[in-house]
Amino acid sequence: MDWGTELWDQFEVLERHTQWGLDLLDRYVKFVKERTEVEQAYAKQLRSLVKKYLPKRPAKDDPESKFSQQQSFVQILQEVNDFAGQRELVAENLSVRVCLELTKYSQEMKQERKMHFQEGRRAQQQLENGFKQLENSKRKFERDCREAEKAAQTAERLDQDINATKADVEKAKQQAHLRSHMAEESKNEYAAQLQRFNRDQAHFYFSQMPQIFDKLQDMDERRATRLGAGYGLLSEAELEVVPIIAKCLEGMKVAANAVDPKNDSQVLIELHKSGFARPGDVEFEDFSQPMNRAPSDSSLGTPSEGRPELRGPGRIRTKRWPFGKKNKTVVTEDFSHLPPEQQRKRLQQQLEERSRELQKEVDQREPLSPEWADPRALPWNDFAAPSSQAWLAEAESRVLSNRGDSLSRHARPPDPPASAPPDSSSNGGSQDTKESSEEPPSEESQDTPIYTEFDEDFEEEPTSPIGHCVAIYHFEGSSEGTISMAEGEDLSLMEEDKGDGWTRVRRKEGGEGYVPTSYLRVTLN
Repeated sequence: MDWGTELWDQFEVLERHTQWGLDLLDRYVKFVKERTEVEQAYAKQLRSLVKKYLPKRPAKDDPESKFSQQQSFVQILQEVNDFAGQRELVAENLSVRVCLELTKYSQEMKQERKMHFQEGRRAQQQLENGFKQLENSKRKFERDCREAEKAAQTAERLDQDINATKADVEKAKQQAHLRSHMAEESKNEYAAQLQRFNRDQAHFYFSQMPQIFDKLQDMDERRATRLGAGYGLLSEAELEVVPIIAKCLEGMKVAANAVDPKNDSQVLIELHKSGFARPGDVEFEDFSQPMNRAPSDSSLGTPSEGRPELRGPGRIRTKRWPFGKKNKTVVTEDFSHLPPEQQRKRLQQQLEERSRELQKEVDQREPLSPEWADPRALPWNDFAAPSSQAWLAEAESRVLSNRGDSLSRHARPPDPPASAPPDSSSNGGSQDTKESSEEPPSEESQDTPIYTEFDEDFEEEPTSPIGHCVAIYHFEGSSEGTISMAEGEDLSLMEEDKGDGWTRVRRKEGGEGYVPTSYLRVTLN
């Protein structure tokens, strides 16, 4: 069924319907345009929100970035930012594929519709002109017939009138004959005009207008098909970004599952562990015997007997009352403003950074000889500041002194080694350590590195590792109880760091000992 056959007399209806279809197309384009504006505004607001809540400081300068909670939150913000980018992509695709293309197509449809209806109106005008000519020839034929009949009646009356002259009769007959001839010509012209009009009318209703209506039908169906495809583009633009949006949502879920409270607690300890020993009991001072009163060994702020407080660069500072008002911190080059444990970590970090800088310079320069090609073959004093090493040794001695003091005041010492790996030949390591902790530290002991000797032996090995770890840096285990490891080497974790900075590990090819905890990346089972 087509419009030319079924709707041959509904020219105005088709005109209204085709105009409605083009208006619908324009309304849909306007809807999509406003939809893209909504998507763009949504994406812009999301990006502003992410920017507002992202950390302002770099991760390396922000201690909070070490906590899994903060890392997960930053990851969620990054996923939201990626989600905003997908909303912008949806808006861009809709703007290009729907708004621009359908707007251009709508203009083409309007021009085509205008051309078809102009052709139809011209055909209608031609048919109307033919009908007017037919009406005119018909009225002329009718008028001439009346005039001829009237002239014939006049000639007949004069012919029967005895008083009429022969000239009047002849003249009347001639007039009647003329009128009759004119009526005959009008009849022939009317008949020819009628035949021409019927032919034009048949062509108009059975050929010309059906073709125009069929063209309009084809145009309207193409418009509807294109509009339906435009409806589909609305969903296709969403479906194209669904996989990436799903990845964003999955990333948010992974970030949520990555929150590790235990690890955050350990990070807090590593960030703020001072290394000070706990204050001892405050002993009773008998003021009733002023002459016999002596300073208490364990009083806060007083040096212990047999362990005088050192003065100068090697002085070991004790922890005062922890809840008192704190003075304003003055940052120093040797990090002496920090607690002993934090000072040791900062100095170790400083030395490691200097070592990496030297390695970078060595790699950039051509070595003078093979023995100088490896920076590890250089003496330590050649690529690290001697002052930093001295400060590190002092900080380590402060940590050891605080731990020794703590061991001497408590009945149960901590499980991990307190100062250095144990000597395999010593049997009374714990007793010796306890006795030595009460002796005043000498200048030589203060400069001794932390890994020279430990307090206790590890004769009984655990049945199985409690985790695994990877060596971040090379370590040369030259002291008793330590073990060497290469950078990137996989090791078995046998005993965790108990707060002294050393971890007990086992190599795959055999051998077990202590290595610095800061040189490892540890994963527990």
